Amino acid sequence: MSEILGLHPSMIDYQDFAKLGSRLFLDLFFTGIVVLWVYVRRYGRTEFVFTYFMFNVVTFTLCFLLRKVPIELGFALGLFAVFGILRYRTEAIRTPDLTYLFVVIGIAILNAVVNKKVSLGEVLLVNGAIVGLAAFLESVPALRHEKRQLVIYDNLELLRSGDKQALLADLNKRTGLDVKRVHVERFDLLRDTARLSIVYVERQERP
Repeated sequence: MSEILGLHPSMIDYQDFAKLGSRLFLDLFFTGIVVLWVYVRRYGRTEFVFTYFMFNVVTFTLCFLLRKVPIELGFALGLFAVFGILRYRTEAIRTPDLTYLFVVIGIAILNAVVNKKVSLGEVLLVNGAIVGLAAFLESVPALRHEKRQLVIYDNLELLRSGDKQALLADLNKRTGLDVKRVHVERFDLLRDTARLSIVYVERQERP
């Protein structure tokens, strides 16, 4: 059967099996910290948890197993590019969500392709640096002060006037938010509305 499938005849190589298990555990450990402790706690979104973990595990498995067969560098880079450009067409993916997708893919590749020339301390340091940097940047108030929101706006006359200050003032009054910037995403002339992407300053809660 193994000859038909083109596989090694030995049933289990316990040394390789242990290596795969330990690498996979290390990969899932740091991925779990990034996804569950940093991402979910920061944004409160759980719909991408399944996607992040599955992307991570599949990428890790492919990279780890393909290390055992000779492949060209171009093929390896192409494989990473396929994962990098893949996106869902049913809805737009926010920049933070896409960034975390790259992070979990990067962690998977890192833990799958390291070899004996890289020490365990170096692997732990790089994984820890990625996780620590993500947690630090998400916790800095100055970096998480601004938020983005899509709104449907019905005053096209004000948009046509080009008076940005009046537009911001109207959005501030109608939304109750401290809107700083606005970008027109799409016009709907049939309904006489426009979809705007507004950037507003998050109000700090008083203790």
